[in-house]
Amino acid sequence: MNWIYEHTENNTARFVLGTVGKTPLICFGINPSTAEPDNLDPTLVRVQKYAKQNYFDSWIMLNIYPQRATIPNDIHFEVDNDLHKQNIEHIMQILKRKHLTLWAAWGGAISTRAYFMKCLTDIAKIAEKNECNWVSVGETCDGHPYHPLTRKKGFKLYSTPLIAFDMRKYIRAGR
Repeated sequence: MNWIYEHTENNTARFVLGTVGKTPLICFGINPSTAEPDNLDPTLVRVQKYAKQNYFDSWIMLNIYPQRATIPNDIHFEVDNDLHKQNIEHIMQILKRKHLTLWAAWGGAISTRAYFMKCLTDIAKIAEKNECNWVSVGETCDGHPYHPLTRKKGFKLYSTPLIAFDMRKYIRAGR
């Protein structure tokens, strides 16, 4: 398996983690955890399996904000603009392939920091410019796209199809 793995020199931020292929499923989470090539966390195990079961030949994990944190409260309280800029540059490189499928998968965690929505808006502009298609596996009662580790009663990720996700509507609602 050929890996894509881009991170800061000190490994406190990760921009891209995934596998090389022609038809990747691009998953967007809120922020990266500790996963690395050949050492995936539970979220990425599910992303990898879901991509394979839905006939994608590869997968790539991107995030709204690139700071590594296993606990949401450990994420910066204020945006690090340099880190955000680097993240956007990496995302532009991935999405320039055009017409990619982008899986919105950040859950309600987007509400934990006010700047996350601005970061997402910047990403959405890049996706729109490159004619990418946003999808999800459903939404929480608050209208956020489900995270791959969702434990809602009766929710079965692997048998749930990807459905269109209206990013413009989501951003307008300012969830």
